[in-house]
Amino acid sequence: MNKFFLKSMGCKSNQFEGQIVVQNLLASGFEEVKKLEDADFFVLNSCSVTHKSDNEAMYLLRHAHALGLKTVLTGCIAQIEKEKLLKNSFIDYVYGNEDKFHLAEYLKLGQNCIIKDLMNSTKFCEERLNDTTKTRISLKIQDGCDNRCSYCIIPFGRGKSRSANSEFVINEINRYTTLGYKEVILTGIHIGLWGKEFNKELLDLLTKIEENTQIPRYRLGSLNPHEITADLLNFLQTSEKFCPHFHMSLQSACNNTLVRMNRFYTVEYYLEQIEDIASRFNNPFIGSDIIAGFVGETDKDFETTVENLKKSKLSQIHTFPYSIRTGTAAEKMSGHLPDKIKEQRANIIKQISAEKYKKFLHSNIGQEAEVLIEKHLDKHGKYKGLTRNYINIRLDEGEFNTLKKVVLTKELLQDF
Repeated sequence: MNKFFLKSMGCKSNQFEGQIVVQNLLASGFEEVKKLEDADFFVLNSCSVTHKSDNEAMYLLRHAHALGLKTVLTGCIAQIEKEKLLKNSFIDYVYGNEDKFHLAEYLKLGQNCIIKDLMNSTKFCEERLNDTTKTRISLKIQDGCDNRCSYCIIPFGRGKSRSANSEFVINEINRYTTLGYKEVILTGIHIGLWGKEFNKELLDLLTKIEENTQIPRYRLGSLNPHEITADLLNFLQTSEKFCPHFHMSLQSACNNTLVRMNRFYTVEYYLEQIEDIASRFNNPFIGSDIIAGFVGETDKDFETTVENLKKSKLSQIHTFPYSIRTGTAAEKMSGHLPDKIKEQRANIIKQISAEKYKKFLHSNIGQEAEVLIEKHLDKHGKYKGLTRNYINIRLDEGEFNTLKKVVLTKELLQDF
């Protein structure tokens, strides 16, 4: 009775942590199964960034419970809502965001609720992943967030910003290189805060990575605009390891909305920054997050957002309707919009994103690119590869886990 099925929701940090949970369960004698109905335990590593993700989590837990499985909830929902979740008949166990790493021990002891207070936690939880089945791997270098954006509940699910020390990061990257990995993705809840508690900056860590590792490629997670400094760009511009893939946490393209969101930059600032990035690198991928229909967003505000997004040199935009999060400052603001309007605005931004991404792909045709060959595509029987600037392509031939130079054509672009 120790078979489990695990699902991780949400961000790359949560996905990384889910892999650690699987690894720890297997090491403790549990058996992973590929089908939910074959399991004894359903482990849900949850996300609470939106109301929709909360609803999805509850649906998944109810479904597993109806199949007769013991349900285990961890992740941000568990950390935020804590023991009151056990009032639901379809939830058997609740463990917090750092307690998930001891899940096997707690299950064997029958402890149904363990939640560490992360708001008082100051130490980064170092966890090592030993997976050798892929070509690219995430490395969590930071956890928590010290910002208090008016819409966001995540700081209460993750606690204060805590950084991995540089020695741990270097050792892990070198270990990954020994295991055969060709690319590492540096992830966290807010990696731009890395090193804050020991008076260091992300640039200090990247300098050490460049000097002390042999990994061929590394990629950065999401950064706020003011964290992408001129010094950082000067450094990355000369790097042979950095993949020119930027993800900027913008949230809105209207200054009025940014003020209500408690974000500390202007649209004008980051539009110039995007131009600067585009001029420094050869066809960099520049992605962003935009929340549609935030509290108090007028028709004019949204028109401003649309206008600014259209004229920006963003490659792609990840957008979603604003979701009320209980306990946030935005919850108490006046001017909440109907769901229909929020959805309509999100759909308009998605269309802008689709047009921008198509243009971005067009701009890469004819360019030589280094491709990391990852796996066969089941549907086409071809090799899947990823360029440094985050374009998926497919090839008729190749060798798994190798780097190959190719000239990009319309036919090679998987998403074109």
